[in-house]
Amino acid sequence: MAGKVLAVLSERGYWGIELVGPLAALEAAGHPVEFITPRGRRARALPPSMDPTYVDPPLGVCVTTPDDAELVRRFEATDRLSATRDLSAIVPERPYHSHPDFLRALERYYGAVREGVGALTAEYCALLLVGGSGPIVDMVNNQRLHELVLGFHREGRPIAAICYGVAVLAFARDFNDRRSIIRGKHVTGHCIEYDYHDGTGFLDTDFNLGPPPYVLEYVLADAVGLDGQFHGGFGKRTSVIVDFPFVTARSLQCSHELGAQFVNVLDRGLKRYGW
Repeated sequence: MAGKVLAVLSERGYWGIELVGPLAALEAAGHPVEFITPRGRRARALPPSMDPTYVDPPLGVCVTTPDDAELVRRFEATDRLSATRDLSAIVPERPYHSHPDFLRALERYYGAVREGVGALTAEYCALLLVGGSGPIVDMVNNQRLHELVLGFHREGRPIAAICYGVAVLAFARDFNDRRSIIRGKHVTGHCIEYDYHDGTGFLDTDFNLGPPPYVLEYVLADAVGLDGQFHGGFGKRTSVIVDFPFVTARSLQCSHELGAQFVNVLDRGLKRYGW
């Protein structure tokens, strides 16, 4: 059996096809996909990602095709996500400097991280960071998730990310050197032309956030530094970039292409694509 892939999902809503598209390609190629969320709660697809009549405000068109909506509805009707793993039970929270025994607490922390993340890198061959608006809340600035990403990166394992899942890569940094792991790399992600002026929402909330709280394009462009490059691909239907070990995709329209290139990375040794 080919290696398993671990997909990280937000508990505040994932964009359906950004999981189901890559999942279909991976499992067709023999890579089983399993799931993990920040606190082990079942992830749910954002309602617009199952609605083919939903008009995306920046693009002015319906962005969810009837076929993709049906794929997501069928997936959501299964019990696949009932076995979701709990990241908080595997990776501890880093202690504050104000901890009364900070040095010993930090030593214990790194020991527990090494054990927990090591078990996951031994079990899974790659990591998938699924997008949607939910990751803004519980994935992007999640220190436990940063440790998970760093662990896969240290092992040289492929890491794929789409939409706001890509933001996790910008903030995944070793606690000592503080440099993003995408420094010097080529990546794509949600470009500014795709950002909402209003209406950013999440599951299990009763408010409209308005615009996204940060411009992902600017975050990524700064994180890759002068030796890397952000590729927005605005005006092109899709934007998928492979700069090993990273496979990044701009938004939902790229979901199936992301899956295909992720398989090419895993099975055919693809190192570069899209730039």
